[in-house]
Amino acid sequence: MKKKVLIVLGSGGHTAQMLRLLKLIGNKYSYEYIINDDDTMTANKIHGKKYVIRRIRKYGDSLFIIPVNIIKSFFQAKKILKISKPYAVISSGPGLTISLFFWSKIFSIKTIYIETWSRVVTKSASGKICYYLSDIFFVQWKDLLKKYPRAVYSGRLG
Repeated sequence: MKKKVLIVLGSGGHTAQMLRLLKLIGNKYSYEYIINDDDTMTANKIHGKKYVIRRIRKYGDSLFIIPVNIIKSFFQAKKILKISKPYAVISSGPGLTISLFFWSKIFSIKTIYIETWSRVVTKSASGKICYYLSDIFFVQWKDLLKKYPRAVYSGRLG
């Protein structure tokens, strides 16, 4: 039986990077996916079990609703991990990754983070936090090794 890997998909470039990674890995694992609740484009691109997490910040949200969304997302992540029971969680950095990696540490689930390819010399907000929650942290640009000393340089996905 193949080990199950939970793939975190964000909008646009995050999804493109993860789909490229999956092509490289192939069918070595079975995959399940996490997407944002309003990301129909990504939902249409993937086949397999999908879990939905509330997007923390939507265009036009008031500053008062964002903390509520963070709390909801935090507990949705816990529930998904308890249901899915993956071997590992892999992400290229959408914001919903933080709560998933937090719970993954508590549940002893491996975490693999790939700093998004759009970050050439600066850290992403998610990367700043997930660096400390990741079992393996990859960067796609050599310059980022100065910012993330224990990262692994992987080259670009694509």
